[in-house]
Amino acid sequence: MATIRDVARLAGVSISTVSRVLNKSGYVNIETEREVNKAIQMLKYEPSDVARGLTNKKTRTIALILPDIVNPFFPELSRAVEDVARTSGYTVIFGNSDGQANKEKAYINILKQKYISGIIFASHNLNRNDVEYLEKIDIPFVVLDRAPSQEGCTVVRSNNFEGAKLAVQHLLDAGCNKIAHIYGPQEINTAKDRLIGYEESVKNFKWYSPTLMVPGNFKLDGGMNAAHVLMERHPDVDGIFVGNDLMAVGALKTLLRLGINVPNQIAICGFDGIHLAEAVEPELTTIAQPIYEMGVLAADLLIKKIEGAEVDNRIYELEVKLVPRASTTKCI
Repeated sequence: MATIRDVARLAGVSISTVSRVLNKSGYVNIETEREVNKAIQMLKYEPSDVARGLTNKKTRTIALILPDIVNPFFPELSRAVEDVARTSGYTVIFGNSDGQANKEKAYINILKQKYISGIIFASHNLNRNDVEYLEKIDIPFVVLDRAPSQEGCTVVRSNNFEGAKLAVQHLLDAGCNKIAHIYGPQEINTAKDRLIGYEESVKNFKWYSPTLMVPGNFKLDGGMNAAHVLMERHPDVDGIFVGNDLMAVGALKTLLRLGINVPNQIAICGFDGIHLAEAVEPELTTIAQPIYEMGVLAADLLIKKIEGAEVDNRIYELEVKLVPRASTTKCI
């Protein structure tokens, strides 16, 4: 395989001259440029993105930092980012932060050294200092789904508040008379907005109590444990809005183990629209986020930033929709 040194030798010029031709930087006279391009064609030389990155400080590589790579919500999101990136000539690398701020900061420093072109964070940890640091080192970024409350960020997420209200209304329309909520970590804005949407929808009912809200940590075992707690506190609950589908599957598992029929005794509605919701029995009613479209938009906005286009630092909020299935069919 030919190297840049081979090209320089054949063209009778220095390596730095070949580099200037390849990167279109600095002055090279027309005749010299012609000889360099002729040598490139003869040797079938293909410059690596890494080598170009050493000069351009860009490698046409995007990083996608995820909080929990085993959560079924993120594979479809990741696929969308990768599809858009590949179509635009970019490569995607993935990192798993476990939702930890120190891991995300470590990734930023490592990626800076690798001349990353841009970063998509599915994170709630970015603070003002992080934003300023990313701007200082000139790494474009977009925040996806778990948005921080920071100005200066381009954020892509769905309408979690309205989605929660839609879920509760569906359970009420289904004939539920006492609805509980299993919620995610409140330091994450998506989880907080869903809890607020639930409270706004039920706070004026006589049966409402703060004890109807139980944490589940956005995890399957969290949903299982939360369902146990709810049944001990409020055995008369007949509807549960669960803050994500993974917790909802856990809650469903616990209820079935307790001999509680879903949906005839308790109806369940999740949130996200992951494929796992269709794999359980009964199939899970959910508030579906446009997961793939969110990934597409995030990747598209980031690439525009990388390539110098003007992108507003604002929240791009996509609409959600109710997908009714068997876990709430008692109301239909």
